Amino acid sequence: MKKTLLAISFVLTLYNCSNKKQFAITSPNGQIKIVLDNNEGQLEYSLIENNTNAISNSKISILQDLKVEILDAKINQVNETWKPVWGQFSEIKDNFNELEVSLNYEGTPAKLYVRSYDGGVAFRFNLPNIPESTKPSFYMEYGLAETSSLYSPAGEGEPLGPLEIDALQTMDSVKHKFKMPMVVETAQKQYMSLLESDLVSAPGFNVINFNFDKQSGNLISNNEFTSEEKELVTPWRVILLENNIGDLLTNTLPLNVAAPNKLEDTSWIKPGKTLWDWRVHGFKTEDGFTYGIDNESYYRFIDFAAENEIEYFMIDDAWYTHVEPGKMTLSDKLDLDKVIKYAEDKGVSLLLYYDRRQGNYGDEALFPYYKSLNMKGIKYGFMSSNVPFTRDAIRMSAESNLLIDFHDGPVPFTGVSRTYPNAITREYCHAQQDSRRAFTPKTFIRMALINAIQGPLDMNNGIFDISSVNAGEREKGPKKLNTLQTTVTAEAARTLIVFSGLVCIPDAPESYAEKSDLFEFIKEMPVGKWDESKVLHAKMDAYISTARRHGDDWFIGSVHAEGGTLDIALDFLNENQKYIITYYEDTEDTNSKTNPEAYQVRIATVKKGDVVKAKIVSGGGHCMWIRPE
Repeated sequence: MKKTLLAISFVLTLYNCSNKKQFAITSPNGQIKIVLDNNEGQLEYSLIENNTNAISNSKISILQDLKVEILDAKINQVNETWKPVWGQFSEIKDNFNELEVSLNYEGTPAKLYVRSYDGGVAFRFNLPNIPESTKPSFYMEYGLAETSSLYSPAGEGEPLGPLEIDALQTMDSVKHKFKMPMVVETAQKQYMSLLESDLVSAPGFNVINFNFDKQSGNLISNNEFTSEEKELVTPWRVILLENNIGDLLTNTLPLNVAAPNKLEDTSWIKPGKTLWDWRVHGFKTEDGFTYGIDNESYYRFIDFAAENEIEYFMIDDAWYTHVEPGKMTLSDKLDLDKVIKYAEDKGVSLLLYYDRRQGNYGDEALFPYYKSLNMKGIKYGFMSSNVPFTRDAIRMSAESNLLIDFHDGPVPFTGVSRTYPNAITREYCHAQQDSRRAFTPKTFIRMALINAIQGPLDMNNGIFDISSVNAGEREKGPKKLNTLQTTVTAEAARTLIVFSGLVCIPDAPESYAEKSDLFEFIKEMPVGKWDESKVLHAKMDAYISTARRHGDDWFIGSVHAEGGTLDIALDFLNENQKYIITYYEDTEDTNSKTNPEAYQVRIATVKKGDVVKAKIVSGGGHCMWIRPE
């Protein structure tokens, strides 16, 4: 690890004119510059990329009702690398210039930290002693060009956008509140994302709150400090900048500003794949068996997981019928102890669901109870965007050596997988078939390009028996028949495209066994153990193509909402090396509405410099597994 902390003059410029002070700091590559202005008691910033204003003359404050004065500023330069427990990369470079600004809010001292990376910027306030009469609030404006377009997650709906800044001036209201991460597309086809990181380290703050202020014509974020503590540290407010929209997904700035790992022992944290029972209930197999909440159903899942080296099996809701403090009444449909013993004998780890709708067990006792059952993780539902609960649940689950997966509108704790790597995934999106609705190919691409910026997503892709789901043969499938528009190759590709530490595949073991040659792509993926990740192609509402490397093996998944051919240049392969490639493809007969399960698998050889023409039907997909010959 290399780390430097230096005072360097070439990245810091100070202008002093009467009652105005101005500081400027650049990114390590010199392409991004932040200018801070202290003028007439206000603090403003401007963000400049390649000599073009990305954000102009925007206020930033922690004590809005007080005038502020810059007392001093110093520069720090950091260049280091660190290794995540799991993730999209096995090693991450952390290289930034930081402006540490000493402020005076009418007698109240404060610090503002401004970090400039090659891929964006980040801001954080610290107040060491909050006066009794003040009410801190992290206020920040985003002075975007009027021609810029905005996109935003929309809970379990299709993400919002594009909404132009100038159009927001005349709108009576916006149907949904803006949520993080917001994506900004400029008229020049440059891309930004507005979000926060390290909220887990900032008690007293809620999730970043965006609104459009018609008076100033600016998008703003404003979050009050609600704690009784006398010292505050804010989350990092983050602005990512990229030339290609797909690069927002692999930008490591949000992880770099997050607090380092707080767990001494992480050997028990294992990313991977999990089978899941919930969407299979009511499915009748060819041998006459009907899946439900019972031991025989769970044994079938566990057998398939063991045979295919799938690390986990997740048992969802309804394994218990009543809860009270310190006590759970289990369903009489199954013998959980026997299921636990069966999984242990087969070498499959279990994950267990919980929510409070049947009663509150009490979280202080809940996580030790799950550990006593030899569970390896918990899926926690229906707590919504409750920040204090989520922070405590992550910490307490870690104390009991449990992975945790949050569902049903959870907190987007960006960066938390660095600080608490047991926070393995979250359903900050519309998971496929949730609320008994199917999302469209276009909606998938939007969520993959917007929601996924905030971190790992549990989207439940990987349906192989599409016809059965569309025919209504699952108790918890979409209520409206024939609304699942996809292909089996698209479903396989989606499990790679959407990054997660836990890839939850929702179909029956028999459905995967029937298409074992295609399932090979999912089976071979080393989920969460990637050395390198990159987005090769991406266009909002149209397509996305993602490549991930583990060792010398590459896995590539692509989907196309409209249908077309993507040229995938294999320039990331090593020189003078022949590779075996397995293609998993749509066929000429594949149709995402009428013939979604037609596919082909073929094997060939490739080398660096080859270009694969990935032909994809509307709503379809394309997968490749490349490994040295």
